[in-house]
Amino acid sequence: MDLLFLSRRIFLGEDSQNSLIHGGIIVDTEGIIRKVLRSPQEVNTYLYNTESESVYDFGDLVLMPGLIDPNVHINEPGRKDWEGFVTATKAAAAGGYTAIIDRPTNATPPTVSVAGLKAKTSTARGKIYVDVGFWGGLVPGNGDQLAPLLNAGVMGLQCTLYGSASPVSEEFPAVNEAQLEEALSRLDKDQDEGEAVIAVHAELPPSIEIHPNEEAPREYGTFLATRPPDMEISATQMLCRLACRHPRRCIHIQNASSGDCLPLVEECRRQGGNLTLDTCPHYLALAAEDVPECGTEFKTWPPIRERRNQEKLWKEALKLGGAIRMIGSDHSPATPGARALTCGRGRGNFLKAWPGINSLQLSLPVVWTAANQRGFPLTIADIHRLMCQEPARLCGLSASKGRIAEGYDADFCVWSPEEEFTVGPELLYTATKATPYTGQRLRGVVHATVVRGLHVYQQFEGFGQPLGKVLLRRSGRKLVKFVSM
Repeated sequence: MDLLFLSRRIFLGEDSQNSLIHGGIIVDTEGIIRKVLRSPQEVNTYLYNTESESVYDFGDLVLMPGLIDPNVHINEPGRKDWEGFVTATKAAAAGGYTAIIDRPTNATPPTVSVAGLKAKTSTARGKIYVDVGFWGGLVPGNGDQLAPLLNAGVMGLQCTLYGSASPVSEEFPAVNEAQLEEALSRLDKDQDEGEAVIAVHAELPPSIEIHPNEEAPREYGTFLATRPPDMEISATQMLCRLACRHPRRCIHIQNASSGDCLPLVEECRRQGGNLTLDTCPHYLALAAEDVPECGTEFKTWPPIRERRNQEKLWKEALKLGGAIRMIGSDHSPATPGARALTCGRGRGNFLKAWPGINSLQLSLPVVWTAANQRGFPLTIADIHRLMCQEPARLCGLSASKGRIAEGYDADFCVWSPEEEFTVGPELLYTATKATPYTGQRLRGVVHATVVRGLHVYQQFEGFGQPLGKVLLRRSGRKLVKFVSM
């Protein structure tokens, strides 16, 4: 028998208007939406004439399409203590996410070959609470693996222009412009892969060597000076050139922090380049001026910049068709030792701490709260566009996810935009608990997360079974979903 989900505030995601309906959603036994009831009268008629297996009434809570994060580091296999599939997908579910896309770095082996992808998928199955897809890696020397990775189902190919810290820099080295050009040309010859996305961490090495102040390693400004905006600007200029030379290919910039890059992206689009960009909650909510001494939980690449930079990011994020198309967490925690958070001589050393923000579970309330605090007119429709609809489109999921409509997966985020909570480590489901948001009062509480009609998370009852699926993108708009056993 069918399931029925009710709410007085349902956001369907049909358009950019912030319109909510009082109605219901009928879900069949396969977890697919069978019909949307758009009024209390339709709900009453259905209940009078039909017997449902279960009715879930969420009252005044907002029921909207499940969030999708295209920018997550799950470090399993190899570095499960940094973040594994169980902890990452529990955090995602508690944050209202119904699908996340794993980046190819930090795991051992990295996802730079079909064998690496198989290691990921075989490890994930049976552990995941939400659906998980994968980026394939583009690194020097793996050109012969790019088409096989795409054929095997990765959402696209991801690379970096500036190497990570050791040992990840050896496992997942950076590519230069010539190598990226070669990869794009290779892909352009394969007409069946015309929609394959190339995602890029867009920082180039500085043109002049930067010598940090070794006398003040615990001050955030010491680290910030090592990653100036010019590194992002020069990388964005390079990607604009490539996008215009390869207009069939979507090039996507991940975790952009500098507002000075946004006009470059817009001009590239006007010239015919297919260039998209995401930013992260921490760039919208946190400012360099507020980072405390030794606060290495704030360190990430690119860095959190000054407060004046945020206004540029917010204006583009809120503009339909703006340079910022989506928000991804770039969730990348590590152990306290690697993060320089433990006691000892290395504690609080920004120059040696591993970069990355623990934010997956908190992304929705962080963004919602930051907009309200700064007076930006963020709506539920904006949340849907930036954290659901556009990520679904980028990753080839928009035929089954990102909307509440007949034939779509019954993936729902159920939350209260008005409720508040205080961030503490006891609330987090991630493998490590350190986050720059500890102690903050945030608005926006997730009450339930539903994946294909199944409650994977409920606020006061915890988690259901790990019934998430591995998502594999075949080609074009076709998507094959393999059930986790």
